[in-house]
Amino acid sequence: MNSVAEIIKKKSSSPSVVVASVLLGVAFGTWRPNMAVATVVFSDIYVDLLKLISIPFMISSVVYSLSQLIGGHDTQGILGRVAKLLVFSMIGCALLGLFAAAVMGPGRNLSEDTMMTLGRMTGQNMGEVEMPLYTSLTESSSLSIKAMILGIIPSNIFTALTNGDTLKILIFSLIFGLVVGRMKPEVSKPLNDVLNSVFNACLKLTIWLNLLVPLVLVSMVAYQVATSGLAPLRAMLGFLMTFGATGIIVIAVSLFLLRLSTGLPWHEVLSSQRESLIMAVATRSAPACMPTMINTLAGRIGLPKERIELMVPLGVSVLRIASVLYYTTATLFIAQMYGKDLHAMEWFAVAFGAVLAGFASSGMTGIVTISLTGIVCSYIGLPFASLLVLFVAIEPLGSTIRTVITVMGTNAFAAISCEGTSKPVEVEAGALAVVHEGA
Repeated sequence: MNSVAEIIKKKSSSPSVVVASVLLGVAFGTWRPNMAVATVVFSDIYVDLLKLISIPFMISSVVYSLSQLIGGHDTQGILGRVAKLLVFSMIGCALLGLFAAAVMGPGRNLSEDTMMTLGRMTGQNMGEVEMPLYTSLTESSSLSIKAMILGIIPSNIFTALTNGDTLKILIFSLIFGLVVGRMKPEVSKPLNDVLNSVFNACLKLTIWLNLLVPLVLVSMVAYQVATSGLAPLRAMLGFLMTFGATGIIVIAVSLFLLRLSTGLPWHEVLSSQRESLIMAVATRSAPACMPTMINTLAGRIGLPKERIELMVPLGVSVLRIASVLYYTTATLFIAQMYGKDLHAMEWFAVAFGAVLAGFASSGMTGIVTISLTGIVCSYIGLPFASLLVLFVAIEPLGSTIRTVITVMGTNAFAAISCEGTSKPVEVEAGALAVVHEGA
């Protein structure tokens, strides 16, 4: 029985099986659209189950790992390194997004057919829209530092749990972990044992659910093809190609940093990240990928378990490099579509606004995340409200790219954060080793 399960596990993450699942989903959605729409409930249940696991998983991993770090006095230099990584990566991605959009020009010289398709989607004639170049920037007033700070402090942890507010739950877990770390070992040990058990249970359940990834891919791809067709993708192809190109660059840099920080050969680094990438594509939810990411970094690569369990949830929540890339490329796409040339201060405004909106998007998902593009657009007098539907139409693919970028960027972020502590170590004979044997 174990051998059969092991074969299914290996095949479910095989690149050939993933490609076959995507192609089967396209064919299913094209030829049997009504049935494809009906079967999407399967993938919805799957993603909901992963999200259900992600909250207790994050709380247990963050509280336990932070308490262990505090108790072991291993916190010197961590905060400074993490802060530098966050700031430099966000600024770097903003500049990368601007450069890629300026060079590739996704909104320049659009064909008449493309403009007509975009016009039908937005309900306006894109060739005759007059753009208010210097509109009032009242929209940006809603994004204040005070509102951002108050927005991440949980006034009621049970409300945050009910709403699935990842960032507020993370803040609570960090504070709680700091307190537990300052308690006497004999007092905190029972709680840490419980947290460790919850962590391993969630990890094992995630590994079981991973066996269903091929079926989930078929269902999700088929639903997208059946409901939206390929017209929105063709119309927004320039934007998707530009955003995807920046994503490929970030993924390549992340893999290079992983190899640099771990010292592993290239084939081992690439092989270790396969399961995380497939989970990102299948779920389009970075929090749902956290168990797999931690299992990969601590279990397969052998990075320090306590730090990985802290840095992965932290990176998923606040390392918003994917959102920053999205905001910069989307803003320049709109500017080019309307024929607006940016001057030096406007380039700076887009970069600054994208980083600010990126931090503000912490804990947000889906349409709420892409709606913050309007804040960046408002800095240079571009309309966005009427164009939101264009980005909503391609959100299934856009969110997939964002999730892959977030997952790979977070893995590199977590690995670099462990640099200087110890080299990759052998997996403990405890928690993660048991999970691998039973998977």
